[in-house]
Amino acid sequence: MSSPFFLKAKVNPKFAKKGKPATVLKRKGDGDPGGKGKPRAKKLISKHNEEISSDSETESPIVARKRQTIERDDYDETPQEKKLRLAKLYLNQLKEEEDDKAEDDAFETDLVAGRLQEEVLEQKGKLQRLIAKDIMAPDASEIRVLRGHKLPITCLVISSDDKYIFSAAKDCSIIKWDFESGKKLHTIHGGRKGTEDRHVGHTAHILCMAISSDGKYLATGDVNKLIMIWEAKTCKHLYKFTGHKGPVSGLSFRRGSHDLYSASHDRSIKVWNVDENAYVETLFGHQDAITGLDCLSRECCVTSGGRDRSVRVWKIPEESQLVFHGHEGSIDCIQLINEEHMVSGADDGSVGLWSVNKKRPLSTVKQAHGRHGEAGLQQAHWVSSVAALQNSDTVASGSHNSEVKLWKCGQNYRKLEPLFSVPVCGFVNSLKFSSSGQFLVAGVGQEHRLGRWWRLKEAKNGIYIIPLKRKPTPSPEEVKIAE
Repeated sequence: MSSPFFLKAKVNPKFAKKGKPATVLKRKGDGDPGGKGKPRAKKLISKHNEEISSDSETESPIVARKRQTIERDDYDETPQEKKLRLAKLYLNQLKEEEDDKAEDDAFETDLVAGRLQEEVLEQKGKLQRLIAKDIMAPDASEIRVLRGHKLPITCLVISSDDKYIFSAAKDCSIIKWDFESGKKLHTIHGGRKGTEDRHVGHTAHILCMAISSDGKYLATGDVNKLIMIWEAKTCKHLYKFTGHKGPVSGLSFRRGSHDLYSASHDRSIKVWNVDENAYVETLFGHQDAITGLDCLSRECCVTSGGRDRSVRVWKIPEESQLVFHGHEGSIDCIQLINEEHMVSGADDGSVGLWSVNKKRPLSTVKQAHGRHGEAGLQQAHWVSSVAALQNSDTVASGSHNSEVKLWKCGQNYRKLEPLFSVPVCGFVNSLKFSSSGQFLVAGVGQEHRLGRWWRLKEAKNGIYIIPLKRKPTPSPEEVKIAE
């Protein structure tokens, strides 16, 4: 009896060695008895993969050769060569796309370069967009009037997106208006004198207001030495700042921040951080009541000093100031055109154009709004408000001679030239340009915002929205005909 150890193992055909035919065992009945059926598929073993082919499906030599060539190419390509090939394809695709967009890219490059240049000039205070020559005087029928305050309007501001107007008046109330429709959105009513402890709001004449550049905060200042901070969106009262010893006459937020600068008749400038509900510091220098204040994005502000007849530029971090003289009367209003230039108005009837680099005005227009009174006793109309379209050559001034005047600043702000006048009856106590430059908004009352020297009974307290149309741009054909 043979031991199982010495029995020969059966060789599986699949594992037969290469070059030696493997024996295949057949059973009876395998295959087609008649021999007419299709032969069984043979399994071919390849070095790299297993292919199944049919004897009935023959492949042409040309197709087989092409397929072998493709397989050989795919197999012979190294990973580095594949990366290189794909990189070349990607670069060619990018090149085609760049060629297609060459003109658009050149245009965008010029546009970006122009914007960057404007930003640099704006930061240096040298940007001057020449648009005054294209502004047209509006018809009287195009001016809209919004009425809601019972007493003279003293101040107003426009949100940076030109959607809302906030106004305040001697009746201690604040109204939020929709710019487009002219409807009242919210009213903060004023309280009676002596109700300060229980009334949320002002109980004395509001003299000034400011809105942050992001439209989050609204600040208002009154004769009772108080500064109120409101949420501009909902008109909800947030904080109350105290510290001034006289009426608060000027407010302004530094652009891009929530730093608030305030000016008062106590001759001081105070700095506040509204986010932190905190007082920062106080600056002194004026010799008389401060009547106006303005600032842009730098950490500095400009003020008008009333009867001390000075304009001052305050450098907040250095706690220093520059003093300018030029008006012969009380300087009642001031506005920055850009970081380097400003415009002011005084009760001697003059409008001054200034540069922070010169101690005297670059240009002064005397009796800008004419004279009034009997012969021999005539005096100039006080300039009660000024406004500037930022980084442009357009400014405006208001008085009580029943008109608002628009002015064009000459090249490099060397001269003031009159453009046109808009009829407005009453004391123009506040002027603001919209950010787009499409409108000029005037706050008008029967009395001056700082006192009751005159009263114009024929005037009506209201907000005048003055459209500033542009002259149509001539077509190329019209330009050729004109030439």
